[in-house]
Order: sequence, then structure tokens, then C-alpha cells
Amino acid sequence: MGARTKARKRALDVLYAADLRGETGVEALERVIAEGEPPANPYTAVLVRGVSERRERIDEVLQEFSTDWSLARMPAVDRNVLRIGVWELLWADDVPDTVAVTEAMGLVRELSTDESPSFVNGVLGAIQRKKATLV
Repeated sequence: MGARTKARKRALDVLYAADLRGETGVEALERVIAEGEPPANPYTAVLVRGVSERRERIDEVLQEFSTDWSLARMPAVDRNVLRIGVWELLWADDVPDTVAVTEAMGLVRELSTDESPSFVNGVLGAIQRKKATLV
């Protein structure tokens, strides 16, 4: 597993915990650092902070493209993987779009439901196609 793949998984852990605890991603990141479990890869913090800073816009985009699924109805893992994927698609200039989508699908394939990879692929694929109009 590559360093950035591990960083994405750790960022997902932090964002998932934040979601369940009602914290912001940055609060959760600060908490894990204070508890002596800082992320090994700096990209984890980049992802958590990026998703946190753009969370409102990310969620608007997800609502627009996840037809028939509200954010609250999505499994928490899928919701947070999609947030990471959207941030990488729209604001991470050093991550190719196909990598962002593939990595997101890998996370849900490993950690979520059997239906999640196709759902995540469909949502992120649609966002990727309309990317120029979303930023």
C-alpha cells in the first residue's frame, strides 16, 4: 500500500470519527495529535484540513450529484470517502482525477458495503465530468 493510500485511510479514520462525535475534522485531528497518535504522513493532515475548510461546498456538490441519497442517509464511511474524493477532484492539483476516484473506490471496497464502490464511482464520475463548472 502506497504512502498516500495510507494517508487517505488515516484521513478517513479521522473524518469518520469526527462525523460520529459531532466534531469538525480539524478538531478530530487536533484530538488525535493530543492523544499521541499524530498522522505519520503529512498528507493525512492536508486531506483533513482541506475537507474541513471546504466542507460546506463539498456537501453541496455531493447533494447535487448523489441523486436520491441525502448525506444523512449515506453510510458514514461512504459520506466521508466521497468528501475526500471531491476535495481531491476539485482542489488537489497534484492528484490526477482517475487516482482520486480509484482511491475512493478502494477505500469503500475495503471498508463499506458491497454496493458502495459502484455508488461512489457513479457520484465521483459525474462530478469529474462536470468539474470545470463546480470550482
